[in-house]
Amino acid sequence: MKRLLLQTRILMDDQLRPHGVTTAQMQVLFAIRAEPGSSGAQLARSCYITPQTTQALLKHLEDRGLIVRGKDAVNDRIVTARITPSGERLARMVEKLSSAMQEDLWQGVSDRELARLEKLVILCLGNLGGLAEVPEAPCR
Repeated sequence: MKRLLLQTRILMDDQLRPHGVTTAQMQVLFAIRAEPGSSGAQLARSCYITPQTTQALLKHLEDRGLIVRGKDAVNDRIVTARITPSGERLARMVEKLSSAMQEDLWQGVSDRELARLEKLVILCLGNLGGLAEVPEAPCR
């Protein structure tokens, strides 16, 4: 599983490089898209990264004009993030790249085999007590 994840990450980073972003940056962008107005702390938790890493990724996204940051309406000490139209266009393009890569990845694997693999992964996560830690989505 680890080799599969690493190879997917390498291929995705190769495809994102010409667009000036990394997989980690896109992970944060997708999290912001899913939860507009998220704080850095919320993004760090949802993406399983440190707050320091989150801040570096947010700075890059902001410098590229993919997000805007502002103050929280209730607590002005909290800085929030929202996706921009440029960020939305990039997210849609990356979704297309990801879909094409997933089609290649699962070529020759039947729906039945895929469903069985999902059940096995869920079983193994449950065996390790990690089932509750599976992210609900935004970070891919």
